Amino acid sequence: MAKFEQALRDLGWVKGHNVAIDYRSAEGHLDRLPALAAELVRLRVDVIVANAAPETSAARQATRTIPIVFAVHGDPVGTGDVQSLARPGGNVTGVSQLHSELSAKQLEVLKEIVPRLGRVAVLWNAEVAAKAGDWRVLRAAAPALGIVLQSRELRRPADLEGAFAAIRKDRPDTLLILGDPMLATLRGPIAAFAAKEGLPAMYPWAIAVEAGGLISYGADLDDLRRRAAWYVDRILKGTNPAELPVQQPTKFELAVNLAAAKSLGMTIPQSVMLRVDRVIE
Repeated sequence: MAKFEQALRDLGWVKGHNVAIDYRSAEGHLDRLPALAAELVRLRVDVIVANAAPETSAARQATRTIPIVFAVHGDPVGTGDVQSLARPGGNVTGVSQLHSELSAKQLEVLKEIVPRLGRVAVLWNAEVAAKAGDWRVLRAAAPALGIVLQSRELRRPADLEGAFAAIRKDRPDTLLILGDPMLATLRGPIAAFAAKEGLPAMYPWAIAVEAGGLISYGADLDDLRRRAAWYVDRILKGTNPAELPVQQPTKFELAVNLAAAKSLGMTIPQSVMLRVDRVIE
């Protein structure tokens, strides 16, 4: 959250001087979130900053009075965390990253880099309600691209090895990861598995490409976290969160790891490289 803290400093809020920041992490274990949210409520914090959908939902269940700002929520309306983007209502607002729409775009980019693409294994967290929406969007988009999807669902980190075994058995052409906090913490093992199995993999975050993944496309998460700081600033200065519309991403990032492409024996098409925002050698 370095970008978030820097954005707060730019707005005049300096940690340890005029603002205190207490961090809590479930470390990918979403069942821990309710207890962590309840702990923050007991501390009587002025604002809860929730990273994504699971953290937001846990915080909303813990309090209907303390303002909650989400930083990278995938579908705040679909999960019921806000009433609408324009009029969030209640005590929750923040920045959405439009995961469902981006999932279909990720599938299109996979088709560009693997023209003969037929079967795609989709790794996703079935415990997160927003991911079911992503899965529905993907299923609707796949037939037009001539792609068959293989759903590989996880509910906890311990499920990862079972998903890997199923993928090895079915031998898809590529792997697509739907973004959520749990899978973000597992990006290293997932990238290592994809490399070992010779599977081109698409991720929603550039940090996975930095960890050895092949390619990612998604909202610029650093930009979203900087914008979340603006909400915190407004709320600390007295604005009701119900009066702050949910913002949507304006910056998107396509990242490619050329070393990973080389190890897979792939050449990324020029049409894709011309759109790349970040190249990792």
